[in-house]
Amino acid sequence: MENRFLEYIAVQRRYSPRTVELYRSALDEFRAFAMPEAEGELTEGQWRECLTPTLIRGFIAKGLEEELSPRTMNLKLSALSSFCSWMVRNSLLESNPVRKVYRPKEDRPLPRFYTQESMDTLLEKEEERAAEDAAEAEDGKEPFGELRERMIILTLYATGMRRAELCGLKVSDFDRARKIFRVTGKGDKTREIPVPDRICEELLLYLKRLQEEFGGIGWFFVTDKGQQLYPAFVNNVVKKALDGEDGFTGRKSPHVLRHTLATHLLNNGADINSIKEVLGHSSLAATQVYTHNSFEQLKSTYLTAHPRAKKRR
Repeated sequence: MENRFLEYIAVQRRYSPRTVELYRSALDEFRAFAMPEAEGELTEGQWRECLTPTLIRGFIAKGLEEELSPRTMNLKLSALSSFCSWMVRNSLLESNPVRKVYRPKEDRPLPRFYTQESMDTLLEKEEERAAEDAAEAEDGKEPFGELRERMIILTLYATGMRRAELCGLKVSDFDRARKIFRVTGKGDKTREIPVPDRICEELLLYLKRLQEEFGGIGWFFVTDKGQQLYPAFVNNVVKKALDGEDGFTGRKSPHVLRHTLATHLLNNGADINSIKEVLGHSSLAATQVYTHNSFEQLKSTYLTAHPRAKKRR
């Protein structure tokens, strides 16, 4: 029966393949805990038998005893809750038992981000390298692969797109006249992201090269073979660009670039509701976490500059 649920969230709810796989794993783990003697897919009756608050609490307790993080267990609870809600809607279960289970408390870490100085230096170095490569090339053009990778970094930082959104971006999603990207994000929701004039100019030059290299291929960013980008490709581009550069310690990923844009916008006076729309957050609470980053930066600057901050000799 769980396969029907997984097909539902994949086809009708259009969850990402990664999310579907996470839900599958959570259901498999709970089934193995609650009914270890069962083999294969459980029947409706078996699911009703094991989907009780008591067994769900035991499942969470076991995970925490095995030193799984509260966040991981809450994700598993979310998968179970979605499954139970689907059963209720299909008259397979009277009520959702997960709602009677307290979720483990988790400390929400502040989003990591890179400093504005580090990003400015990186992008300036990339422009200088591109100019040098073009000067050395016989046709006077920057190699397409390096141009594409530079534009991927610039687009991620300039728009705050998610990795999956960048992979699914099409040439038709870029409105040149209005200078916006039309992006389809989580839950199949569409939003518009404004693009600064200078970056628009660079993207138009990139699209011209894309047309020269691959013709009317449709995808905004492509692999060396002209195919749609995939997540690992984007990860490698970001890691390659940031590795060894000053100011880029810790995790190097597209998602940190997204956090970086949000933090820089807030630090430069952007309205939090505007940032919410740009990032495509479903609620303001998800965006407000960036205010903590800004407060920590303000606190650090204040304590450093305060006349009473220095220790007396």
